[in-house]
Amino acid sequence: MRTVELVCSAGLDTAVRSAWDRLAAAGLPSLARNTHPTNRPHLTLAAVDGFPPGAEHRLANLFDAVLPVPVTLDRIVVLDGSAPLVWLVRPAPALTALHAAVWDVLADAVGHRPWHAPGAWVPHLSLALRFRNADLRLARAVAGGQRPTGAFVAARSYDGADRTVTPLTHV
Repeated sequence: MRTVELVCSAGLDTAVRSAWDRLAAAGLPSLARNTHPTNRPHLTLAAVDGFPPGAEHRLANLFDAVLPVPVTLDRIVVLDGSAPLVWLVRPAPALTALHAAVWDVLADAVGHRPWHAPGAWVPHLSLALRFRNADLRLARAVAGGQRPTGAFVAARSYDGADRTVTPLTHV
């Protein structure tokens, strides 16, 4: 599987990592416990089995033309009741347009993950995996009620087969 992800500005990255740390310190599930070097706050725009020929170059050109994209985080929720704990991302028009453009580039890719498709996509930054909805109130109190702002400043692709990342920007 290959993903297309946006990487956070330094301040936004710090805000999310701080929430990870507070969750872990409170004994709650947290991505702070994932020590793999590729683990960092990011927004997934798409995931496919593999990129069609030329997609990486077209994606890099797209991202170079539009990044940075401003972002504001919204509330903290548990997706589907007992799945990831996430910080929702307000879907500003520039972000929604970028998401659609990425899907246009990947139109010929095989194995699209439908939960990332335009119309189904819930933009978010993950805080923890396999989180229980019953712990949501505590998680919100621990993570804080702020609405951090920042920007998505770069793009990358994660390769699930070998657990590596590839930059998707030229600059």
